[in-house]
Amino acid sequence: MPESVPVRCPACRRAHRYTAPPYPCACGAPVTPPLDPDAVPVPVGPRAWREEWVTVWCGHCGRDGEWPRPELGCPCGTVLRIPVTGPRAAAPAAPWGRPAFRPVPIRTARDAVTAAVLYLRRLGHEDVRRADRHPPAGVGLAGRGVLARVDPWARPATPRDVECLWLAAMTESARCLYFSLTGYAEDARTRAGALGVPLFLLDLTGVPRPVNGPADALDADGE
Repeated sequence: MPESVPVRCPACRRAHRYTAPPYPCACGAPVTPPLDPDAVPVPVGPRAWREEWVTVWCGHCGRDGEWPRPELGCPCGTVLRIPVTGPRAAAPAAPWGRPAFRPVPIRTARDAVTAAVLYLRRLGHEDVRRADRHPPAGVGLAGRGVLARVDPWARPATPRDVECLWLAAMTESARCLYFSLTGYAEDARTRAGALGVPLFLLDLTGVPRPVNGPADALDADGE
């Protein structure tokens, strides 16, 4: 069962119960961040990328994975960071092989990035991190042999957006993928098809939906 701890908001004193969400390890077993029931949650301040992730050990295969640090949004508007303890073995629940994709519902830009990271890990890219080179807009992700761009903004991606990602991937000799919450302009889809760039639409359930031929082929290979 997912781990659950009582949480009290230090701002308004409301009591909550937080349950850690499970994430799929590359081996297929669900892992959850090990919560510390004795530590006091703290409000989230200015965000830094390195502080957004926590290392969790899978007890099924022994891998270390980087997963979003647990957070809880209180109705008073305070976002609380839930403390975690050291690595903990997670109960295996899936056979060896490629894991099923377990989506994370998208409510914020951070959730959109998390959904893209989970999908890339499903494709076998376990070392995904924030890219050193920032794209003109959105969030860049990088792993061994792969670059991705996540656009959580309220505008369709343009041909220039697609071309910038493709050129960055060519420089790194890497595969590239594009994830967008709001879709793509028609000429952007045409340009992506000519360049072989897979385009995915992130719906609010957190599932990346392929929207062009290269993405369809990649998604089929990932099944």
